[in-house]
Amino acid sequence: MNFKIPQKISIWIVIILLLVFFTGGVLVGGNKYLQKGQAVIRGTDLNTTSTGGTVENINAKIPDYLKKDVDFNLFWDVWNLVKDKYYKKDIPETQLFYGALSGIVASLGDPYSVFFTPKDTKEFQDEIKGNFEGIGAEIGLKDNRLTIVAPLPDTPAAQAGLRANDFIVAIDGKDTTGMTLDRAVSMIRGKSGTEVTLNIFRTGFSQPKDFKIKRAVITVKSLTWEFTDDNIAVIKIRQFNDNTEPLLNDAIIDISKKKEIKGIIVDLRNNPGGYLDSAIDVAGEWAGDKLIVSEKMRNGDSVEHKGAGPIRLAGYKTVVLVNKGSASGSEILAGALKDWQLATIVGTKTFGKGSVQDLTNLKDGSSIKLTIAKWFTPKGTSIEDEGIKPDIEIDLTEEDYNKNKDPQMDKALEIIRK
Repeated sequence: MNFKIPQKISIWIVIILLLVFFTGGVLVGGNKYLQKGQAVIRGTDLNTTSTGGTVENINAKIPDYLKKDVDFNLFWDVWNLVKDKYYKKDIPETQLFYGALSGIVASLGDPYSVFFTPKDTKEFQDEIKGNFEGIGAEIGLKDNRLTIVAPLPDTPAAQAGLRANDFIVAIDGKDTTGMTLDRAVSMIRGKSGTEVTLNIFRTGFSQPKDFKIKRAVITVKSLTWEFTDDNIAVIKIRQFNDNTEPLLNDAIIDISKKKEIKGIIVDLRNNPGGYLDSAIDVAGEWAGDKLIVSEKMRNGDSVEHKGAGPIRLAGYKTVVLVNKGSASGSEILAGALKDWQLATIVGTKTFGKGSVQDLTNLKDGSSIKLTIAKWFTPKGTSIEDEGIKPDIEIDLTEEDYNKNKDPQMDKALEIIRK
């Protein structure tokens, strides 16, 4: 999920199990701004007197009820019916209010556009700093199914055996068919020490299996590094945040102290993304001031993002490892190094998250995250839903995983040693 935070563009593939309580609300059909006191919401039927404006892809099938103007008093009719007839009494009006706002954003049908309540906003801000309570996994919607995008290493999710591209069939016995991402997140997230049971199906399973997971406080170190016995540097980037570039700088200092480094392996597997600025800074260590990624805005304008160097890693033979859990910032880095032929990409096709979100803080402490652009690799390739295809495609199978084998890493080491 790509989004902008003050002075930064953040591109996390999905919210790290962020809680969003209320997903119901009002659906409106027009694309005019609703003014205070406005009684009529404009539809999209250009054959009426509606002033709803232009509609993209007007030849697509649009339900009749979205083409006609509607009386906004219908909103208050629904509000009052809920207040007067719903079984539970004394539902806070603030709950209905925030639920309606959430519903407006949910009506876009975009899993990466979300309304956050004040509580959700604070939790979200804590999470992007690398600290949160939960199971330590990113979830997203793929083919309309709730999917594990990436379990973070050394977290309850990883320890329980969850893997990228697992499908969540049920949460604590609740079928997830038709469940929104927000609802799933609210059910999975919880206080440290409590448990959640996920019913999981994955390729190779004859039937879904239950995974019981104890929630914990999750602290993520975004980058670690180590050296093989024959002086190959292995840099693992788990996400892109404020600490990634300083940690990479420390890693580069260590690399520079070694006399005969044969090459570098950058492991982006199960990296869900992070700040765009951070991903660009990392890419600049290989690409210098070359184009790293470009954004295409809703009006057709393009914004180019270039690296700034210093070019301290360009001289090293480099292999980048990716898989289905590599998304957003990982895809930006892998795509840039692939397009500029600065690294060999090894693994399986990446997740395919090629949109940018803007995060706007609202006056009551709530916020709204909206998709505002698509991004493209230096060669102009969009990876939305397609992902980055490796130069050398090699899988890490269930059997490999169970036997603690890693053919992807083995292949990377083989390439460096040639």
